[in-house]
Amino acid sequence: MEPFVTWQWCESQVEDFVLVDSRWYWDHSGFAAYRQGHVPGAVFVDLDTALTGEITEDSGRGPFPTPEDFAAAMSRAGIDGTVPVVAYDDAGGVIAARLVWMLRLLEVPASVVSGGIQAFTGKLETTVPQSREATFLPRPWPAGSLLSTEELAADESSPIVDARPANRFRGEEPEVDRNLGKVPEADPRRGHIPGAMNVPCRQHLQVDSTMAPPEVVRETFAAAGVLQAADVVSYCGAGVTACHNLLSMEHAGLGRGKLYPGSWSAWSRTAALPIETGSTT
Repeated sequence: MEPFVTWQWCESQVEDFVLVDSRWYWDHSGFAAYRQGHVPGAVFVDLDTALTGEITEDSGRGPFPTPEDFAAAMSRAGIDGTVPVVAYDDAGGVIAARLVWMLRLLEVPASVVSGGIQAFTGKLETTVPQSREATFLPRPWPAGSLLSTEELAADESSPIVDARPANRFRGEEPEVDRNLGKVPEADPRRGHIPGAMNVPCRQHLQVDSTMAPPEVVRETFAAAGVLQAADVVSYCGAGVTACHNLLSMEHAGLGRGKLYPGSWSAWSRTAALPIETGSTT
């Protein structure tokens, strides 16, 4: 499957797929938004409980769950790993990308709906569909695809791409997770990992929040010096929107990159690690 599909693609499918509502917000419940209205047949998968593991002092706020916990969450959502998964949100796909990249990492066919719920032209429903019975067998996260803080700190050759907005990359704005209890310390240092290039994931979106064409995305990455994804390490604030950059690289035909799940929320809280502020240009 392509990393991004349209609602028209979904309507044209004769084969079965699982539709997932992946909406998430800092200040209110994604499930509450789902209950107020979702695309018919969609099940809800929560970022915090299904796609995030145990948060520790040095994990950052978005560690991957264990394969067993992820498998249990997918089973509850009616995902068995053999039927394709299509996920949407209302944020241009930057939240849905986490689930989709996790599944694709395990060779499960999965895509983000370009344009999200805003592009859906049908009538929303409020009833929660009964989840289909499913058993997702635990699969180990592929070696080398997820980097720890220690591994990234020791890596002197891999290109690093930061998916956060430019003002956070430059250190001009505080991190959005400050004082929200997501991590042990409230105020992370500002800036970015030394040597990282800033490619804000939302710049791959058009004005209607649909994905830009592959050639446009390819030019965006080329401007940052990224011509292929195999050695690229993607990060953001907590390893969520970084997945959108990874899917965008696939969309552009650059291949599959790697993820630093700890991201800035882990790196910034390790006092011994260096940081940079300002622009790289």
